[in-house]
Amino acid sequence: MSRLTALPLLLLAACAPKVPEPPQTFRDTNQPIWSNAVFEPARIAGDWQEVAAFAQPGACRPGGVAIRPTAAGLEMTGRLCLGGRETALAGPLAVTGPGRLLPAGATEPWWVLWVDTDYRTLALGTPSGRFGVLLNRGGPLPPDRLAAAREILEWNGYDLGRLTRF
Repeated sequence: MSRLTALPLLLLAACAPKVPEPPQTFRDTNQPIWSNAVFEPARIAGDWQEVAAFAQPGACRPGGVAIRPTAAGLEMTGRLCLGGRETALAGPLAVTGPGRLLPAGATEPWWVLWVDTDYRTLALGTPSGRFGVLLNRGGPLPPDRLAAAREILEWNGYDLGRLTRF
């Protein structure tokens, strides 16, 4: 091919629209995922610290949220590392089904994958796998609850090699 023929083709290729990258996912979406059907939303009221998230190490700082009961239901404020991005959260936290929550401004429901019997550790994720987080309250996350949360995340298709502890 001559240079005169190749130049218009290169120029045409440079003008072509960029194909957006598919959203990053942290789980095998071919595996089933389950939300916690016995989850009691009122029991998550309180302050939570983010202790682990699916993200590249150093992608963002660990966050935390406060969940408060209101006359209309639950409200959440704070900041979390979701999918490797620091995300500010503020507003209602709707319960959309068993173990399923929809924060204000969220593009998809958050599923409660696991919570320990005393509601001290909470594993959240999405069917798309765009994020997954572990929240804890009452001090450092003990090894037994971390192990249980990791098992549930893996069972729901999450790639534990991409889980970053804070």
